[in-house]
Amino acid sequence: MAIQTQKIPVTIITGFLGSGKTTLIHQIAKNANGRRLAIIVNEFGELGMDGEILKGNDCGCDEENILELSNGCLCCTVQEEFLPTMLQLMERKQDIDHIIIETSGLALPKPLLKAFNWPDLKPQITVDAVITVVDSVGQATGEICDRDKVQSQRLDDENLDHESSIEELFEDQLSCADLIVMTKSDLINNEEYIEVRDIIQKRVGSKIKLISAVKGDIPVDVLLGIDAKAEDHVDSKHSHHEAHHHHHDHDHDHEHHHHDHEHDETINSIVIEIKAPHTPTVLVNTLKELVAEYPIYRIKGIIHVPGKPMRMIVQGVASRFENYFDRKWAEGETKATQLVIIGEKLEEQKIVQAIEEKLMAGAQV
Repeated sequence: MAIQTQKIPVTIITGFLGSGKTTLIHQIAKNANGRRLAIIVNEFGELGMDGEILKGNDCGCDEENILELSNGCLCCTVQEEFLPTMLQLMERKQDIDHIIIETSGLALPKPLLKAFNWPDLKPQITVDAVITVVDSVGQATGEICDRDKVQSQRLDDENLDHESSIEELFEDQLSCADLIVMTKSDLINNEEYIEVRDIIQKRVGSKIKLISAVKGDIPVDVLLGIDAKAEDHVDSKHSHHEAHHHHHDHDHDHEHHHHDHEHDETINSIVIEIKAPHTPTVLVNTLKELVAEYPIYRIKGIIHVPGKPMRMIVQGVASRFENYFDRKWAEGETKATQLVIIGEKLEEQKIVQAIEEKLMAGAQV
């Protein structure tokens, strides 16, 4: 039997919370054109929603090829969880044509990119491309990165020498991109889209291509087979995170310790089960009110609709929500409404109380 020497290509899909990464991966998996894909989903929070959505949507991948990591930030626990997962995949690499990695919305892509130069991985794997997904609406409205607010802060504070941690995270995700996918362009007008597109293009330079996507609908051959060999050029990618740690003379050693990033200190996730009576409409309206009152970036979860054999998925970014049935409840599966809420310094008890009060008020309307 011939020994397989060709490297397996890996596509890293990164982007901020709710930008549309999972939707894009779902489309890739459904239209793989015979490619045998393995998908690694990196979650922020205890309830692995993105992997559940992929498995529940008949994306064409075997469930054993959809692997979930729950650390929320690949760059900090690369050796502890990511490396063993990759080595596990390499044991059956003859069955895999391409690997897709979805980072969490809060992950820094450069440290992950560096990991592909480790001796255990480099002979077997190459990074086909880093694809950064950008939410056109969030950029146009300032819901994700409020450019005016950041600029105002900079003007008001002479000592402020860098932007907010969210803005830096976004820039680090852009700086590693070999391709940028602008999602949800259909939800803003053409003039707004062109403005946002031009801003992003200026930030990344003319060599990086930007393409527009509605619901992740892009030909797979455009996304896979780029052959960027991104791991070979990782040192040329700018990283605010590395710059801060070099400034503090801090040795970032993945092998010996875990440390927090700036965004880890303020951004957290809570997982809650909604026990108060609700319908999907009342719940979504409640969550929209919640987002308006609290610093929440992302909500995703499962809704139990009494009397329905199907479970419902709810996804929210800022004030924009969608909900849809994805599959039947599995035998023995707990039928409950569970949500992952990601935001800034969220207090679980306060959020739960606010939701329950709003649901009660909504039920009385």
